[in-house]
Amino acid sequence: MSFALSSAAAASVARVSSKATLRGRSLRARSKATRPVRAMAVKAEVNQLKDGDKKGLVDSVETFIFDCDGVIWKGDSLIEGVPETIAMLRDMGKRLIFVTNNSTKSRAGYLKKFLGLGLEITAEEVFSSSFAAAAYLESVNFPKDKKVYVVGEVGILEELDGVGIQYLGGEADGDKKVTLSAGQLMEHDPDVAAVIVGFDRNVNYYKIQYATLCIRENPGCQFIATNTDAVTHLTDAQEWAGNGSMVGAIKGSTKREPTVVGKPAPFMLDYIANKFDIRKDQICMVGDRLDTDILFGKDGGLRTLLVLSGVTDEATLKSPENEIHPDYYTSKLADLLTIKASVNA
Repeated sequence: MSFALSSAAAASVARVSSKATLRGRSLRARSKATRPVRAMAVKAEVNQLKDGDKKGLVDSVETFIFDCDGVIWKGDSLIEGVPETIAMLRDMGKRLIFVTNNSTKSRAGYLKKFLGLGLEITAEEVFSSSFAAAAYLESVNFPKDKKVYVVGEVGILEELDGVGIQYLGGEADGDKKVTLSAGQLMEHDPDVAAVIVGFDRNVNYYKIQYATLCIRENPGCQFIATNTDAVTHLTDAQEWAGNGSMVGAIKGSTKREPTVVGKPAPFMLDYIANKFDIRKDQICMVGDRLDTDILFGKDGGLRTLLVLSGVTDEATLKSPENEIHPDYYTSKLADLLTIKASVNA
């Protein structure tokens, strides 16, 4: 695996991703100061996707990038109409790419999930934030004699294996506990030169302390977050605390901002555009989150379509507090199927 960004571009990812992470906070602060004006502006800027708009949108782009959780599936359940919509877009000659901030699986793991759900997807169409973390380290020439400490699950470990980077932590530290006594000192490996924090269902105090020591005490140790999502869809029944809670714990103890490699930071988009040689204005980002998917698209110069089948509801989209507006919104991905019906009529 090799990433073609210049060294200068790779070095700027930390600065850009931090700005993207903080943007939502500043937008909310500004909206409070100008609420009466913004309320009128929001109403004018939010466009529901009508039947007459759909073919024009699809015809105007070459590539669709889909978020997965809340767009393609919820938990382990496919959202209604997704297979038919994917088949229709393929028949129309569109390139399809699937991007997820969930780092619990590697690209190979996600491919297995897609195929298990009956979706005909190829390995090169899948991009996860676990892959992005490994690709980022490779892009900055992470030293092969150094190690990564992982707060996260098997997806990150498999991707690090794929680029030949040594690591510790992850699932191996899932059962470790801290038992305190007078004068106790936790030792940590001085060869750890990066900490990756991804979604971790076995996060514990041992992992938080180990990651904190590496970042604070190992000179030049990088702090990398796969994403900072507030919630995630572990099941289709409710929302669960996302990787933002894990990243927040390490931010609190280190007083450091991470380099974010998942959405809405630009790293994955730049990677995809370079890999497939796609102009960004020929891409449409389809997602269910305003502050990750839609911001990812807007900041990258993409067309954007919000679906209401996941995290964001219509009230949130149209709220005066919200300043992140997609080009269009619709209830679910399968709403595009009316294009096929109109063509066959």
